[in-house]
Amino acid sequence: MSHYLIPKESSEASAQKPSAIHLPSLLTGVLIMLLGSIYPLIFADANGRADHALAFVLFWAMSAGLVRGVGFVPIQRVWRLFFSGWSCVFALALATLLRWI
Repeated sequence: MSHYLIPKESSEASAQKPSAIHLPSLLTGVLIMLLGSIYPLIFADANGRADHALAFVLFWAMSAGLVRGVGFVPIQRVWRLFFSGWSCVFALALATLLRWI
């Protein structure tokens, strides 16, 4: 059963890539979380209606920031791509673009 949970390369990957707290990503994730809790209109458009595309990319940035920020680096490439510090930056840039268009 345990061989289904831990891929073979996990021991090799963990030995090659030490995980540590990534403070910029962690602060970005916490900031988005706090701003969204204090001022939920950050996820709304100019008319006060929910902007789902903006909320999606901000939640992606928050998730990527928190996951990478606490030092977790996924083993699978696709998840490592979606939850990296660079994807957090990309999602923030996309949110900025969506917000000001």
